[in-house]
Amino acid sequence: MNQIHHPRFIAIRHSILGVSMIEVLVTVVILAVGLLGLAGLQMRLQSSELESYQRTHALILLEDMSNRIAANRGDAVNYVTGADAPLGTGDNQPVNCAGIGQAFDVCQWSNALKGAAEQSSSANSIGAMIGARGCIEDLGTGDQYLITVVWQGLIPTTASVSNCGSGLYDDANGSGCVSGLCRRTMSTIVRIADLTTP
Repeated sequence: MNQIHHPRFIAIRHSILGVSMIEVLVTVVILAVGLLGLAGLQMRLQSSELESYQRTHALILLEDMSNRIAANRGDAVNYVTGADAPLGTGDNQPVNCAGIGQAFDVCQWSNALKGAAEQSSSANSIGAMIGARGCIEDLGTGDQYLITVVWQGLIPTTASVSNCGSGLYDDANGSGCVSGLCRRTMSTIVRIADLTTP
């Protein structure tokens, strides 16, 4: 059999020999680094999504208690819990709220903070932020009340200035959150207008 020694045939023969093992390994390493980057990005997106959900839920709970106090303005001072006795996770409010007025509102808000709006298949409350608590403080003017909702964040950030739930979220999930760096807070002030004086 005759072999063709034409230069064009030799170039084609060398180009179809295949890829070397080094080229395959370099490709695998590049793909692995890219996939690890995508996995890290996916984890950050999921934690950001949960943080956003918790912040939105905190706003809803703040609005709820603000409306309850404004609707029962004559009894607003009785809603005060102080920063040392937050409602929600760990309090002693009953699961079934009875009565009317301030006691009923406080009981319902506590259950909402505990996530009673949504139940898992095993009847656990899952409809709120992680470790949600709420405080209602009198600002000392007799007509202004500070409502604060606090919860457990996923990653450390800056420490909050609020005293509500202070010291209750340090390294709660082994994430290295010390000095309240995972405690998230959201506050609003409710002002009760004096409707008797013109």
